[in-house]
Order: sequence, then C-alpha cells, then structure tokens
Amino acid sequence: MNAIESLVGEFARLPGIGRKTAQRLTYHLLKASRDDARRLARAVERVAAEVKLCGACGNLSDLDPCEYCADPRRDRLQVCVVEEASDIPAIEKSGNYGGLYHVLGGRLSPLDGVGPDDLNLRGLVTRVGDGVREIIIATNPSVEGEATATYLHRLLGASSDVTVTRLARGLPVGGDLEYADGVTIAEAFSGRREM
Repeated sequence: MNAIESLVGEFARLPGIGRKTAQRLTYHLLKASRDDARRLARAVERVAAEVKLCGACGNLSDLDPCEYCADPRRDRLQVCVVEEASDIPAIEKSGNYGGLYHVLGGRLSPLDGVGPDDLNLRGLVTRVGDGVREIIIATNPSVEGEATATYLHRLLGASSDVTVTRLARGLPVGGDLEYADGVTIAEAFSGRREM
C-alpha cells in the first residue's frame, strides 16, 4: 500500500469520516506545506504520549488531576456523571454547571459485551463515600444510556446521604414536533412546567 492510500485508510478509521472525506483530508495535507503536515503529526504524537485518564474523575487530560478536578472554585459536593470525556465540553459550553465530573468510559451494552465491570464505577462509589451530596446523571437518552442511568440510580440511590438526579429530556430549542420521536415527546410532556 502506498503512503497516500495508507493515510486515507487511517483517516477513514476515525468516527464520522468516510472514505471520501478521508481522501479530501489527505489531499489537503498534501497541498499544505510540509510544516503544516509535521505540526499535525507532532500534535497527534503529543496527544498519544501525554494525554491520560484523570485519576479522580476519568477525564482525558494531560494533567492529573484534570483542570476541572484541580479547580478550587468548582462545587465539590456535585458530580455530573457522563458516558465519555467528549461529553464534558458540551456541558461546560452551557455555562450552567459548576461542579465536578465523573467519566464512566462508556455505557452499559450487554449486546456489545459491556457490563458494569467495564465502566469506571468503583471511583464513583468512592466519591459518593467521600461526601458528595448530588450525583447528576447525564448519560445519553439512548436505550443503553437509559439502562446505565437506571443502574446508577439503583447503585447510588441506596445511600441516604446522596441525591441522584437525571438531566431533563425533551424537545430541543428550535426543534419541530413533526420530526420528534414518540419517546422525546413523551419526555417533554412529563417534564413540562408551569409558565
């Protein structure tokens, strides 16, 4: 396999990148300066060498503890549980959350062979024992995400010292009813509030 096909193949392995996009990326790099290509290669190598899991929350970071766990201004009594580290920036972008995070590293999916032992649950249970007052479950509203949320509620809800909450679900701003599925509409009705 030649160098171009090799790079196209590597790009195509990335999520959301099909063969055509992989080819466009490859040819873009070929047209760019050698410095641009080297800078990209160094950035990929640096991420591979320096980024690790935060020992406290499981976030991906080149710091341990990560920037969220190390920030003394964050509410240490609140922990938002997410499936993947890539979920954290979306929550941070909202500007409405100032607590800590806990990254599960996936979601329960028996069909894919992912069970409770495959998730970062031990650290979460330890954190609850260390005085956390609220666990906010922010798993995705998929079948697997809901199963994970239910499992977490059962696991953590037994403690009388911790409140387990779930992010509200429903219709997104700008969404049209005609395109929403039945479960989303049902969630929107059950989560309605007085105006």
